[in-house]
Amino acid sequence: MTFLQAFIIAVIEGLTEFLPVSSTGHMILADSLLKVRDPEFAKTFEIVIQLGAIFSVVLLYRKRFLKSISIYLKLFVAFLPTGIIGFLAYKTIKTYLFNPVTVSVSLIAGGVLLILLDRWSNKKEGLYADLEDISYVAAFKIGLIQCLSMVPGVSRAAATIFGGVYAGFNRSQAAEFSFLLAVPTMMAAAGYDLLKEKDNIHSDDLSLLLFGGLVAFVVAILAIKAFIAFLSKYGFKHFGYYRILLGIAFLIFAYTTGLQLQA
Repeated sequence: MTFLQAFIIAVIEGLTEFLPVSSTGHMILADSLLKVRDPEFAKTFEIVIQLGAIFSVVLLYRKRFLKSISIYLKLFVAFLPTGIIGFLAYKTIKTYLFNPVTVSVSLIAGGVLLILLDRWSNKKEGLYADLEDISYVAAFKIGLIQCLSMVPGVSRAAATIFGGVYAGFNRSQAAEFSFLLAVPTMMAAAGYDLLKEKDNIHSDDLSLLLFGGLVAFVVAILAIKAFIAFLSKYGFKHFGYYRILLGIAFLIFAYTTGLQLQA
């Protein structure tokens, strides 16, 4: 992987990680288009640079994290389903599902659900005055729905936002809970991947990982702020339209070029 390829993929990560459009899906599609020579390192790079994006959430929501211990406990409960299932299914998911065709189909299906979610949540009042008011049972349900995001293209943000609205949050609260839940979820994923792949990461790779993480950090800060403003004004439907168009376009491209055979 070159530094230019690393920069492009890291920008995509920062822009899409907290949007309901699937950052992993976008990076897999980008790998295919950029023809990255080392696909195994690319998969590790894509997960590790998410740490950069995660630190943007820690920075932007540091006051929320210092507010009370209750939010930590409820985030832990929401994280449990993904943590357990992800640990058990890690190898299978990474081996068989990280490919352009899976991503494209997931993007389209998720896009349809986002359009439906937009109509359902339009002007919907939340049941809670604050994030900490959510019950442990509701937090666990959000975690169960987040498990769907282990399929590349589904989008962790989309799954948890959908789960948050279903649990009783309004749109903004659901997005904020999704940001916070990303911290334990993505740190666990990146840490586990590093542990599994540590023998395959060479000293020359560290500079690429650090560079990619820094780029993702800066871009993610800008993306989070823009997403909240956009969500308040326009809702989810435009993300749904984008996902459907991108999924269809890439399916056509994959089948006309034989790209799915390289997945």
